[in-house]
Amino acid sequence: MPTPDEQFRTLRAGTVECIREEDLRERLATGRPLRVKLGIDPTASDLHLGFAVVLRKLRQFQDLGHTAVLIIGDFTARVGDPSGRSATRPQLSTAEIDGHARTYLDQVQRILDFDGDRIEVRRNSEWLDGLDMARILELTARVTVAQILERNDFAQRMAAGSPVALMELLYPLLQGLDSVEVRADVELGGTDQLFNILMGRHLQAQAGQTPQVVLTTPLLEGIHGGDKMSKSLGNYVGVAEPPGEQFGKLMSIPDDLMGQYFALTTGWGPDEVESVTAELAGAAPAERGALKRRLARTVVDLYHGPGAGEAAEGEFDRVFRDHARPTDVPEVTVDAGELRDGRIEVGKLLHLAGLTSSNKEGRRQIAQGGVSVDEERIEDPQATLGADELDGRLLQVGKRRWARVRHPG
Repeated sequence: MPTPDEQFRTLRAGTVECIREEDLRERLATGRPLRVKLGIDPTASDLHLGFAVVLRKLRQFQDLGHTAVLIIGDFTARVGDPSGRSATRPQLSTAEIDGHARTYLDQVQRILDFDGDRIEVRRNSEWLDGLDMARILELTARVTVAQILERNDFAQRMAAGSPVALMELLYPLLQGLDSVEVRADVELGGTDQLFNILMGRHLQAQAGQTPQVVLTTPLLEGIHGGDKMSKSLGNYVGVAEPPGEQFGKLMSIPDDLMGQYFALTTGWGPDEVESVTAELAGAAPAERGALKRRLARTVVDLYHGPGAGEAAEGEFDRVFRDHARPTDVPEVTVDAGELRDGRIEVGKLLHLAGLTSSNKEGRRQIAQGGVSVDEERIEDPQATLGADELDGRLLQVGKRRWARVRHPG
């Protein structure tokens, strides 16, 4: 078992804020398993490598013998976390939230250890659903309006004349109450969660509990650089994406992101990260290419098992170096009910095949020259195919997305 100092070094590596370091050291020195909280609001269907950063940190705590307290924010998802938002989040239905929660749990199990007693999964509707008006008023009395409005997100939106819903002001209190309910020793979150996590400390102190340690992780930049990784921006790598898709996306990142990606996406400890960072510093262009391949193989192996990265690399070279078709193209069957007057728009076909997020996105890809059918580029965004032309056709969007159409008619 690592010493408290060794644990501290591992846990502090790759983090930004630790409030307070001396508190974390003291709690590690007790030798008891710490209760380490992480909340996830199920507001979308997929997790990406950006969110996996904090999940990997939670797994480090588990590997050192501590308890991961994973809170599915099925109640707070109805409110909508205002962190980093320039407008109020759209409200989701209970069915949507439950569906996302099931998907999240399936994907989280690729990272966290769900065997044994080092995991506790809770839904915050357990305690938030039952709040009556008296309890809400008592909770709001614990914080001032000035404290809430110190939050940069709210100040910026009000300065820009963008409305802030009253329910958004309550969000930090609800997340903070989660910490009280589960008696968290440590709470993890991205740097954009600092305000909310500090509220947890504040409410715990008022409830007579020892305030939790705050440990934040960096926000991973998206594969194009600049903006943080986000599904809405299309700059993400999903943890459940196929190996080839993950490998190809990681091979596309700018060279100057490699250090960040080695540190935040590989699950490596501080010594291995320091070693590869030193290699990157003096690497020639060809050596940097080899290191990027190593990064991509490592991440694919992490989510798909040993050997998956090497297989994805071989397929990548077949398609991009040798200009061959992929060996394993997913097939999609198009129901006859999707046709109109015996024909279907190619843009709609791309969406049905899972190659674009919408029919509109499919037409946009065609207009930009990024779509081919049987290796023939489609130039008309309104192009259609007849029922007798569908079966067996090979669709391609960009360089990495392929699908073969099957039509039962």
